[in-house]
Amino acid sequence: MPDRLSPRPLPSWVAPERLFAALSQQHADVFWLDAGSDATEGWSFLGIGDAEALPEKVRLDVGSVDEGLPPFRGGWVGWRDYESGTARAGAPIAAELEPDARTWLRVTRALAVDHAARQLWLLAPEEETDEGERWLQSLLNASIPDGATQRAAEEKHTAEARHTPDAYEELIDRCRDLIRAGIAYQLCLTTRFTVPGAHDAVAVYGRLRAATPAHHGGFLRIDGRALLSASPEQFLHASGGIIRTRPIKGTRPRGADATTDAALAAELAADPKERAENVMIVDLMRNDLSRVCVPGSIRVEGLWVVESYPAVHQLVSTVSGRAAEGTTVGALLEAAFPAGSMTGAPKLSAMTQLHDLEGGPRDIYAGCFGYIGVDGALDLAMVIRSIVVDAGAAFVGAGGGITWGSVPAAEVREVATKARAPLAALGAEMPATWRSDILN
Repeated sequence: MPDRLSPRPLPSWVAPERLFAALSQQHADVFWLDAGSDATEGWSFLGIGDAEALPEKVRLDVGSVDEGLPPFRGGWVGWRDYESGTARAGAPIAAELEPDARTWLRVTRALAVDHAARQLWLLAPEEETDEGERWLQSLLNASIPDGATQRAAEEKHTAEARHTPDAYEELIDRCRDLIRAGIAYQLCLTTRFTVPGAHDAVAVYGRLRAATPAHHGGFLRIDGRALLSASPEQFLHASGGIIRTRPIKGTRPRGADATTDAALAAELAADPKERAENVMIVDLMRNDLSRVCVPGSIRVEGLWVVESYPAVHQLVSTVSGRAAEGTTVGALLEAAFPAGSMTGAPKLSAMTQLHDLEGGPRDIYAGCFGYIGVDGALDLAMVIRSIVVDAGAAFVGAGGGITWGSVPAAEVREVATKARAPLAALGAEMPATWRSDILN
């Protein structure tokens, strides 16, 4: 179990982009939990650590809230892939898959960024203050070219799709058949786009965050794999023993002008299909949290709230509960992961059917990432609007919730809307059959 890191306020402000550019140059395993470009609220965290397995035994019912201090002061940063959760829940996964074992960094040094106060904090073991300051100084003294994290893509690619739009529409029809038969009442159907070749993950992330800033963005590079995310969805948050989840179900693109944009947001807020889909996931998350929370403590704090981001409007709800005595990270994830917004319901039935429908693994997409604190604090985001970069290719997942009221052509357009920005960050065009001018 790692010790807490001692927080020390720093006298001057340095842009997180510059710190990350130096950090990614100097260390192989790094993280940046990113509140977004030009953020004026929230916290970001950048740092290094040693690769370990998921810290399942950390208790969530013992946390305290220290106002003004960084909410993360030691612990782990990493991700959990989708198949690790489905296998644990008893759903089938591809036979050749092995769930990730060492996808968490036990944080050894970090920097916390308080965007509202424009304040930096050094997080280091109390007995290693001098070493922590030298580490910080090495970052500040690094030679970083201007725009190092936002270089333009050097090559143009065309993505390869797991499914054509026609094939995806056929899968939607099969989902509706399963719903009519009572096997599920919602299914989150996804597909994958692959961009072959080597990619500069740091430069790609610079382009992604510039195009689609999000309050739960992030860059994590662990054991040679990189996760680049512009996620707008907070999956699980724990602080002071209170657990929250904020499922997103319902998406519209932003409009070209203020009038069109407002109309799209209003349409989303009133759409019966989107509201039904959202409330089904709210009910599922209420049930999931009830397995690890004090009876009677579950609350719906917000329902059908439209939140707007640079590329899309989203329909968001918030569910909370007080962690029961002895609740651990492992117990919470057993109850709630994978997220209902990425499976459908009933959850086990949905995951089983999706395994057959989708025809391939999701991997890190539809999983979660973020931090787990030694003090019981936790903040995990959904892996959506994200890119996974491996040695020989990059991958982008996208999908949407299918209900009986789904219109296949509209669902296909939603997938294209969600995948377009991550693929553009890779310097890749959508496959010809998925391009919006054809779909529209």
